[in-house]
Amino acid sequence: MTNIVVIGDPFVSAENLAKAAEGLALTEPVTIQKFDWYAGKSRSEFRQIIKVLEKNGPDEFELSAEIVKAISAADYLLIHLAPVSRDLLTHAKKLKIIGTCRGGLEHIDLAAVHEYPDLAVINVIRNAEPVADFTIGLMYATVRNIAASAIQVKSGNWPQNFPNDAYKTSFSNLKVGLVGLGHIGKIVAKRLSALGISVSAYDAFSDQTTLNQEGYQIELKSLAEIFSESDVVSLHLRVVPETKNLIDHSLLKLMKPNAYLINTARPDIINRKDLLDCLQNKKIAGAGIDVLWEEPADPNEPLLRLDNVVITSHIAGDTIDAIERSPQLLQTEMNKVLQKA
Repeated sequence: MTNIVVIGDPFVSAENLAKAAEGLALTEPVTIQKFDWYAGKSRSEFRQIIKVLEKNGPDEFELSAEIVKAISAADYLLIHLAPVSRDLLTHAKKLKIIGTCRGGLEHIDLAAVHEYPDLAVINVIRNAEPVADFTIGLMYATVRNIAASAIQVKSGNWPQNFPNDAYKTSFSNLKVGLVGLGHIGKIVAKRLSALGISVSAYDAFSDQTTLNQEGYQIELKSLAEIFSESDVVSLHLRVVPETKNLIDHSLLKLMKPNAYLINTARPDIINRKDLLDCLQNKKIAGAGIDVLWEEPADPNEPLLRLDNVVITSHIAGDTIDAIERSPQLLQTEMNKVLQKA
């Protein structure tokens, strides 16, 4: 008998995860135990828990004794955001695969996982396409003043002039530089190329030959070249020790005065103080950001008072199809591994 534990949350239900578990390519009879983590929370309330989890990792969170007992006998664990701590793994002696239907792995203690050679982690980028769509939309909204104009018109104004008037041009005249070429970055690059826009990128794990063979119209450059040569710089990195505060004064000062910074990734990859200084002193044309260091935004947040910044409420990946289909995407990826075994 194969034992599977699924743990849902306010975004991905245990029922949906259980349906995915039922479709796994397993030969033995299966038992599925379903649990929900923070089931009583609204999605808005749960976002605050997610923020703490992404920042501090899983070790500050505990699962119920009932869940721990079930996991101790489980062969497979399917989750969305439920924490998998080092302590929990000491109970999971039979566990073969942890499957999570999200791209980020901040909720799993990967260092502890690596101590178990027979344990694998499988994840899926559930919202790469929605985030890529939103990123390009945010570029247009920022560069062409779509958001700034809409806000002012609803306030009774009819604006015809904006802080970037001296730089306004057709988007096809701009060079876009991407920092990070994961799933999202590559989709952004492909769509921008289809629009006839010049795309370059920095990515520590990509090589030009492979990108060319895969059909991407991307020129790899150094990080300094991306910031100094691009008209729009878009960030697509995860927060790890190497990327925290990566975007600081040393890079921001390289940007042209007519350049824009776009961030739909994570706030902590940017040095907050350095970005604020850059925008307050109008060293660049503007920024479009979907993530803040404190969410919801503090009413006293200095960025809110700047006319060269477009800020949205961390909604880049928030589409019903991305969330609902994520367990089925996970099922597909897990079956690829199970069918090879």
